[in-house]
Amino acid sequence: MSTFSEGFQSDLADLMRWRRDVRRFRTDPVDEAAQARCLDAFRMAPSVGLSEPWRIVEVASGAAREAARLNFETANADALAGYEGERAQLYGTLKLSGMRDAPVQLAVFCDEETPKGAGLGAGTMPEMRRYSVVCAVTQYWLAARALGLGVGWVSILDPARLARDLDVPEAWRLVAYLCIGWPEADSLTPELESAGWEERAAPLAPLRR
Repeated sequence: MSTFSEGFQSDLADLMRWRRDVRRFRTDPVDEAAQARCLDAFRMAPSVGLSEPWRIVEVASGAAREAARLNFETANADALAGYEGERAQLYGTLKLSGMRDAPVQLAVFCDEETPKGAGLGAGTMPEMRRYSVVCAVTQYWLAARALGLGVGWVSILDPARLARDLDVPEAWRLVAYLCIGWPEADSLTPELESAGWEERAAPLAPLRR
């Protein structure tokens, strides 16, 4: 197996540090060549049984984007109602979606009934297909960041409603709704940490058994 230089290892660590969940985008378009380079990261991602279960829908039309945005706003209002006191006040100040401004928006699904891979590795843990999609999303995210693009993962959504609105096959399950574009600003500190919502954990110390 190939080894990589210390310079490359340092750059990779920097890339992972600079990978942030972006919610504030400039509206400048993303050229198709950059989009294609990022999407190519899906092809290089690992997947259980080589099933490659990811299915990607570009949410491009005004109607589709409006449906997704209204989905988020409904789910966000419901989430806010679940908090009380200071948490509720803080939640109300958070910007949790870049849907209004991000020039590229992708809904990434997992095909739970894909014949590819013949079920290898998914018999006892069928969720491995979705984990495979998450691995692919992570690779896409790093590829985008390497080009200077920002990615925001919107999870405050009704997935069944979004699947209906986008008219996808019944066997597809939503894994990620991604907003992609040029960030307004770069920061090493997660926005939720800056806002005081939560702090990063200390360095990991794995359990031993």
